[in-house]
Amino acid sequence: MNDNIFRIFTLALLLVAFSISVYFRSRAQSTGGDKIDRTREGVPLMVMLRLAGLGLWGGLLLYVINPDWLGFAAVELPDALRLFGLALALIGLPLLIWMFRSLGNNITDTVQTRQNAQLVVRGPYRYIRHPLYSFGALFFVGLMLMTANALILICGVIALALLILRTPAEEEQLVAKFGDSYRDYMGRTGRFLPKLSR
Repeated sequence: MNDNIFRIFTLALLLVAFSISVYFRSRAQSTGGDKIDRTREGVPLMVMLRLAGLGLWGGLLLYVINPDWLGFAAVELPDALRLFGLALALIGLPLLIWMFRSLGNNITDTVQTRQNAQLVVRGPYRYIRHPLYSFGALFFVGLMLMTANALILICGVIALALLILRTPAEEEQLVAKFGDSYRDYMGRTGRFLPKLSR
């Protein structure tokens, strides 16, 4: 298939995902009004996570603008695998909307919980504690397959690994905020995937 088709779909998916994220995050920030302290996750982790995210988003944008700029990292993938990536990203979008709608105004981009945060156990949170990471990974793995580029893949894997490393600190904040309610919730849900038995 013509690479331009994948570039067009990548651009469209990025614009939609970015718009969804900005809409829900800005609404939460304007409603909550909390001052978010991003250093609570630790400055080294915060810096590395932002750099990996910048590499991922920047790589995707460079691919859309001119894939030859990233040609040194291009990987030959069959069209069927790249189309599978498109399917994964398309599945990820409504799941992300479901997650954002369920989480409401509790969303932050760090481990800090909002002052008026509520323990959300509806929607995807009924089954998993961190659906943003799970659904976001699904979406970005789809984009990584579509672009067929090792540099984008590496940045994405690093960003995902850093989010996984940050998760225990995030859960400590949630235990501090919600106490036994969150501990009970942890006992009946999986971190990134649903528990097979309850």
